[in-house]
Amino acid sequence: MKKNQLLAEIEDILRTAPSRDASGRGADETLAWIGRAAAAIEQWSMPMSVPATVAARDARSFDMETNAEGFVALKALLHQARADLRMEVGQLSVVVPHGQVFDYFDELRKLIEPARLDVFFVDPYLDAEFVSRYLPHVAKGVPVRLLGGPKKMGTLLPAVDLFTRQHGVAVSVRSSEKFHDRYLFVDRTACYLSGTSFKEGAKNAPTVLTQITDAFQAMWDTYERLWNAAKVER
Repeated sequence: MKKNQLLAEIEDILRTAPSRDASGRGADETLAWIGRAAAAIEQWSMPMSVPATVAARDARSFDMETNAEGFVALKALLHQARADLRMEVGQLSVVVPHGQVFDYFDELRKLIEPARLDVFFVDPYLDAEFVSRYLPHVAKGVPVRLLGGPKKMGTLLPAVDLFTRQHGVAVSVRSSEKFHDRYLFVDRTACYLSGTSFKEGAKNAPTVLTQITDAFQAMWDTYERLWNAAKVER
């Protein structure tokens, strides 16, 4: 398996991890996830297959404490593998042809779902359509920040209010007129530039999703300052 394929596999395994409540039940889908995780770790690094085997055994235990320790160990190895492969594979750049709106959505979804610390969208055209399309894919408990344009607040804020009321997700919204580009920051460690507004991706023209690597810190600092100076909407 090529490294970029293995990276995609590991990211999907992390996305589909069983919930804490389901992990100790021994269901077939949980056991299948454990086997899949151990196999991916072995593909990534043969020396790491030994701790992965131990973790997989513990994750199958009916002792709740051992079971929990096994799942934590497996997830830690998966996160390590993902970070290592990301450094080797390098910058992500995806070209989406005109009209391939689902492909654009699916690429963005793959970036959002693994987030565990913070998701930060920067786009002057964030609106209600954006909320319904992308926020359901943010993992439960992960805070979201939306930096949008003032002209779209009339549709964005009511949608965010309804979404948070139903899903209990913490969403902060601010507005500013001092930016034009569209960025997604994930877990404060990755930044992606979208060639079009997130809600319009590939709808009217070809577009691209490009990971910002060398300039990440500069981009992060720039938009953190912009966020801090922006008007608080909610």
